[in-house]
Amino acid sequence: MKMPTDPADILAALIRCPSVTPAEGGALAVLENLLRPMGFVVDRPVFKEDATPDVENLYARLPGEGRHLMFAGHTDVVPPGDEGAWTHPPFAAEIADGCMYGRGAVDMKGGVACFLAAVARHIEAHGPLNGSVSFLITGDEEGPSINGTSKLLEWATARGEKWDAALVGEPTNPDALGDAIKIGRRGSISGLLVVNGVQGHAAYPHLADNPVRGLVPMVEALMRPALDEGTADFQPSNLEVTTIDVANPATNVIPARATAAFNVRFNDSWTAETLQAEIHNRLDKAANSKALRPGRSAPADYELNWRDRPSPVFLTRDEKLIEALAGSVKAVTGRRPGLSTGGGTSDARFIKDYCPVVEFGLVGQTMHMVDERVSLDDLETLTRIYQCFIADWFA
Repeated sequence: MKMPTDPADILAALIRCPSVTPAEGGALAVLENLLRPMGFVVDRPVFKEDATPDVENLYARLPGEGRHLMFAGHTDVVPPGDEGAWTHPPFAAEIADGCMYGRGAVDMKGGVACFLAAVARHIEAHGPLNGSVSFLITGDEEGPSINGTSKLLEWATARGEKWDAALVGEPTNPDALGDAIKIGRRGSISGLLVVNGVQGHAAYPHLADNPVRGLVPMVEALMRPALDEGTADFQPSNLEVTTIDVANPATNVIPARATAAFNVRFNDSWTAETLQAEIHNRLDKAANSKALRPGRSAPADYELNWRDRPSPVFLTRDEKLIEALAGSVKAVTGRRPGLSTGGGTSDARFIKDYCPVVEFGLVGQTMHMVDERVSLDDLETLTRIYQCFIADWFA
């Protein structure tokens, strides 16, 4: 059997699958057809939940005695947008000027392809692993993340699966391979602030109560003062107001309702609970501000609705795992990677409850963009880094 040792061939096959969340698009079938001949036991469970799309996932394990390493990732991708704006079709995997173009090339079919090729190369060169490796691949990372990694971990654990460590192949490098390993992530929480007023004629404000007058100091209170100045391992927490709306097309009508949506990326100064309490306190104080509501004695009438599930902050402290990966990066690139906790969230937030987890993948400059692409040289380099890491970790 010819082993799938070329990451570019694997990636091209994956890109040609239009696996826009939540569609499987053929991508998991490609992986299954490559993994089964290598000896992996492959399952493709589908998870469901009311008011969410069904999602197909893949769990594949190469049996073996000893330590168990999980590689986690996703084959779902964001929509390509205006396909006419692409230099090369988003699902064609065309190569030009040493780069492969396609949606998911960087985020993160490329990482999946490199790790699969690395495992194949290791087996071809050294025979069976001194342990076991598994692929935990979801089709719901770019979507609501409800029927994906979280449920796949629960499903696998119920079947007796246990892992000693996990590597997530997200694009972690801002400029060049070897820039950064992610050893943690800030938490994330989103909310919707609703200020209720009394609708009325703009010429008779005393007969109405303009909710915008209450919303302005409350939004200001959300953003100032800063939540913190950062910690030893994390950058400062930041709260961003992402939309403000009154849904009012008339310029001579005082609206009855004003809303502001916001998202907070928080460090280990906070938990979701303490952060929610801080935000409530700030809004309560601002609701009593009379600065923009002359003649109003009652506090502004507001509601605060928390959206989705908070993502917790976490930090990996497994020095052996971190050093194995950092050493592999340096051995291949000559560069010692920084240890980062910046950026957004990833499915590592679910995995950290089951085993230590680190993240390392391609350069992320074109992810989610028109003409997403990856250098063929980077595909080869990342595969070699993964090879070195596998050899070191299982040694």
